[in-house]
Amino acid sequence: MKTKTKIKNQLISQIDFRRLFDIFPYQQAKFPNKAALVSKQNVGWKKYSSDECITQINRVSAGLLNLGLKRGEKVGIMTQLGSPLWNFLDLGTQQIGGVVVPLHAQIREHEIEYILNDAEVKFLIVANREFYERVSVVRDKVLSLKKIFTFEKLPKIPSYEDLVIEPTAKHLAEFEGRKASIHEDDLATIIYTSGTTGNPKGVMLSHKNIVSNIKATISLVPINNGNRTMSFLPMSHVFERMVTYTYMAVGASVYYAERRETVAENIKEIRPHYFASVPRFLEKVYDSIIEQGNEKGKMTQKILNWAIKVGKRYDGKMGLIYFFKLKIADLLVYRRWRKALGGKVEGVIVGAAALQPHLGKLFSAAGIEIREGYGMTETSPVISFNRFEPGGVHFGTVGIPIPSVEVKIENPDENGEGMILVKGPNIMLGYHNLPERTMAKKNEEGWFKTGDVGKFVHKRFLQITGRQKDIFKTSSGKYIAPTILEQKLNASKFINTSMIVGFQKPFVTALIVPNFFQLKKWCTENDVHWTAPQFMAINPKVESLMKMVVEEINTHLKNEERIRKFHLCYEPWEVATGEMTYTLKLKRNVLLEKFEKDINKMYE
Repeated sequence: MKTKTKIKNQLISQIDFRRLFDIFPYQQAKFPNKAALVSKQNVGWKKYSSDECITQINRVSAGLLNLGLKRGEKVGIMTQLGSPLWNFLDLGTQQIGGVVVPLHAQIREHEIEYILNDAEVKFLIVANREFYERVSVVRDKVLSLKKIFTFEKLPKIPSYEDLVIEPTAKHLAEFEGRKASIHEDDLATIIYTSGTTGNPKGVMLSHKNIVSNIKATISLVPINNGNRTMSFLPMSHVFERMVTYTYMAVGASVYYAERRETVAENIKEIRPHYFASVPRFLEKVYDSIIEQGNEKGKMTQKILNWAIKVGKRYDGKMGLIYFFKLKIADLLVYRRWRKALGGKVEGVIVGAAALQPHLGKLFSAAGIEIREGYGMTETSPVISFNRFEPGGVHFGTVGIPIPSVEVKIENPDENGEGMILVKGPNIMLGYHNLPERTMAKKNEEGWFKTGDVGKFVHKRFLQITGRQKDIFKTSSGKYIAPTILEQKLNASKFINTSMIVGFQKPFVTALIVPNFFQLKKWCTENDVHWTAPQFMAINPKVESLMKMVVEEINTHLKNEERIRKFHLCYEPWEVATGEMTYTLKLKRNVLLEKFEKDINKMYE
């Protein structure tokens, strides 16, 4: 018996995964999990074991084979959030040689048409009736599209349940033959990035691209098969998708939020140990903390403000006095924050946009370890990452390059700043149908040009200082990196979003969307009559307040960087209205055109 057990353990230790669809068999062999994937159903949480996941993946493959899906053909998925069914469809497509093309939920009709045609999508699975109707508008313009299914069961519309079937022995034999023919360098998925101008670009990623990224990060994140993780970001983004694959590879349980509106409620039910987030989520949590504190008495507000002040000083190093302050703050304030996030959270992985350093410090001081990373869709995505071990984090940086990925700064200036170049097995195969754009992204030595500007600080930590195409010269010849100035503005509780302006202009100005929630409270406290945002944006007292905010920021800037004038916008900038990309980056050209008259007024 001991000999058989020893042989079995040796075989298990030799099991590896080279392609994405190998991950669940790998999990089943090494970390069999009774709750590998979990989602909310009408009667409660539906749990799929590792073995059940493999069964469901095979049902998808069998259904697609019956529909005639050939190797290399494309299957599209369009949902708001992820789910176990999303994973089954993803991996079931891949293991028979299909290529998965996720579509972002906020995508507009002309972009749906472009992507479906560019990728030549053959079958498309959408979330519900709303998505089905949006796609139906352009269906006749997409010749490759044979059938549309919905995850939600609807009358007279083919559903996911109509797609999947129980595999026969013939199907299983076909699976094995196809799987054996799929190489790690083969195309696994095409992910379209919105960009800030023009049509979306289809980033082609191989199994090796993403698997190399998973394996490089597994050792950096202390997630294991005893942990619960939560997913509430769109699976159409490579960040959440790759992180989810990583959860699977270590055998952790993945719980999916029901909807975006139920994330706060679900997080208390799930009580996750880890989850991935965008900075905006943490900003909303922080705003909620401030809001709740302001509803209490003056003493409670004072204690809260003191605890926040203590937390924002956190850097991982603790003298005796600071240690005691932190313990008192934890007893009085921080433990309630952890409870609001389920009470078990150990770490939050942050990506997709820049995190305000003070938020990383504050939540980490409260025992919710925030670790920011950096990457791109084209790099599968992780390039660098702040570590969880002591000394492995510096707030205000995007961490240390991960194993197998090389990073260097091209032509650094006197401050060590230059364009960030990357090399590694995670670099994309190229842009779909755009060979010239692909070639332009690499230099003569084969380094991938990220387009981001940065430098190394504290010897090995990468810091992003701007986006090369966003950096501009004023008419006086001074270079301005708008991203850094925008981060400083957005750090104010009175500012929601901002955009710096000044290309070929005599001085720097800003478009600012106020945080109207905080502004309304300020108005109440200062006897300023509140009406609607469009009127508050031109209220002289509000303008005076914002001027004070901007002047305070200006005191920490170089003379040429100082914001001389600003314009307050009363409507939020959103993906749906076209001012932001799917990853919440500013579409600067759109905003410049939309607010052209207001910008010109600032320079009169």
